[in-house]
Amino acid sequence: MDETVAEFFKRTILKIPMTEMMTILKAWDFLSEKQLQDVNFQQRKESLVQDLVLLCEKKRASVHDAALLDIVCEDIDLFDMEQFKSSFKKILQRALKNVMVSFRDAEENAVWIRIAWGTQYRKPNQYKPVYVVYYSQTPYAFTSSCPLRSNIPLLGQALTVASNHHKIVKMDLRSRYLDSLKAIVFKQYNQTFETYNSTTPLQEKSLELDIHMDSRIIHENRIEKERVQRVTQETFGDYSQPRLEFAQYKLETKFKSDFNGDILAERKEPLRCLIKFSSPHLLEALKSLAPAGIADAPLSPLLTCIPNKGMNYFKIKDK
Repeated sequence: MDETVAEFFKRTILKIPMTEMMTILKAWDFLSEKQLQDVNFQQRKESLVQDLVLLCEKKRASVHDAALLDIVCEDIDLFDMEQFKSSFKKILQRALKNVMVSFRDAEENAVWIRIAWGTQYRKPNQYKPVYVVYYSQTPYAFTSSCPLRSNIPLLGQALTVASNHHKIVKMDLRSRYLDSLKAIVFKQYNQTFETYNSTTPLQEKSLELDIHMDSRIIHENRIEKERVQRVTQETFGDYSQPRLEFAQYKLETKFKSDFNGDILAERKEPLRCLIKFSSPHLLEALKSLAPAGIADAPLSPLLTCIPNKGMNYFKIKDK
């Protein structure tokens, strides 16, 4: 690939918004899914563009391929943020007499929305607002807890209509850390999240071994420790995990018994159980369980699937 074609690729990729980068590259269908997964979309845009241009060069991309990418970019509907704000505000104000909506533009084509809800007879409550972060041209919005739950459907409707999407995705995912939520929702958690040196091996505590300990036992322990480390790395990766504070599991199951006439077996209502795991950094805590010898490796998929499924609320029922 000559310098002219490389420069064409560079300029074309630079004009793609970061929030739309993955969508447009997938629509272009030149780079494979595996190649896109290996790209660090969390880095600065200039560095990202360089990596993508190098990938195109390795695949012997032509000026025709660059032109197709440019067509895909033009084919994507340009999002009018001002139109979104106006439409969103009008929808809420038509439905509610007393509501105050404020906007603040943020980075990566995102907008922060502050909503102070009122009622038909009360002015907006400025002390209990709802905060919403919406990323343009995506079906995702991140919201704080809403004190008036009856207004949640109206909020969803306003976001759906103003964003020109068929629906806004509702996910069973909660955290106080917006960057972590964004990383999970936009599938960026499998990249270098925050600052983390992936080349640094897991540190091990030095153990004072009895000089008379059987060397076969030492060898067996070393093999098991290497297996646990390998399984943990395959499950969680080398990167730092997105930050979540809890995971909640609701279990509903019928009692099963081989004995006839058992009171619980005759019960029609399922047995219900709620289990909640809490930690200041839950996924990192789960990642450390097996290497610390607290749990067997690999961990249950119910614990390790949280980032991939984009959930930390689970309902488990009988099949």
